[in-house]
Amino acid sequence: MQAEQLKRLLEQVREGHLPIEEAFERIASLPLQPIEDYARLDHHRALRTGIPEVILAQGKTPDQVAEIFAHMAEKSDQVLATRLSAEVYAQIRQRLPEEAIYHQLARVLYLDKNPQRKKRKGILVLTAGSADIPVAEEAAITSELMGNQVERIYDVGVAGLHRLLYHLTALQKARVLIVVAGMEGALPSVVGGLVRAPVIAVPTSVGYGASFNGLAALLAMLNSCASGVAVVNIDNGFGAGCLAAKINRMGSAAR
Repeated sequence: MQAEQLKRLLEQVREGHLPIEEAFERIASLPLQPIEDYARLDHHRALRTGIPEVILAQGKTPDQVAEIFAHMAEKSDQVLATRLSAEVYAQIRQRLPEEAIYHQLARVLYLDKNPQRKKRKGILVLTAGSADIPVAEEAAITSELMGNQVERIYDVGVAGLHRLLYHLTALQKARVLIVVAGMEGALPSVVGGLVRAPVIAVPTSVGYGASFNGLAALLAMLNSCASGVAVVNIDNGFGAGCLAAKINRMGSAAR
C-alpha cells in the first residue's frame, strides 16, 4: 500500500462509504504477505520509507517473478521489477497485467495504474556516452515511477566538453542530477563543479580492460574533488533513481 492508496481508504471511511472494521482489516492484512516458501512481500515499505518494495528479477525463476509481480499489482498502484531479461519477459508476458510495460534497454518491467498523476519536477539524468543509457534509463524510470518528472540529456561526456556546456542552463535548474559514466568516470566531477544541486554519480561497467568492469569509474567517482557528489554501486541505476526521488521529494516539501 502506498500513501495515496491509504489516503483514499481513509477518505472512504470519513465519507461513510467504507465501514471502519473493513478498513481496519484491509490495513492489518497488508504489512506482510508470504508467497509459498520463497518470498515475503513488504506492502508497507512505501508508507515507512517513501520507496515501495521492488522486485530484483535477477536470480529468480520466471514463475517467481510473474507470481510476485501479480501479487504486488493487486496491492499497489505502481510496481517495478529490475534486471529482467528479454527472455524471461517473453516467458511471462501472458501472465502479467495488461498495462504492464517492459523496457528492454533498461531491462525493467513496470506497472503504473495512475500515469497521469502530477509529478515533481527537478531530476535530470545525464550520461557520458550512449553505451551508458541502459543504466541511465533504469534510474530515470525508477524515479518516474516514484512520482517524479525526469529530464534526460545523453552522450555529453568529457571527450567533447562543449556538448555538456551547451546544456548548462538545464543543469543549473535541476534540484538533483544523476550522472552516469563508464570508462574513466570523469563526468560527475565536472558536473559537480558546475551546479549547486547534489550530484548522484553512477559508475557503469562500460569500458575496455583496464576499466575493470566499472571499478576504475567507481574509484574515480569516490575520489572526486568536486563537493556534493555521492556515489552508488556499479550499474546501480535503481539505487540512484531511489536516492534522487527522496532528495527531490524533500526539496519539494521544503519549498
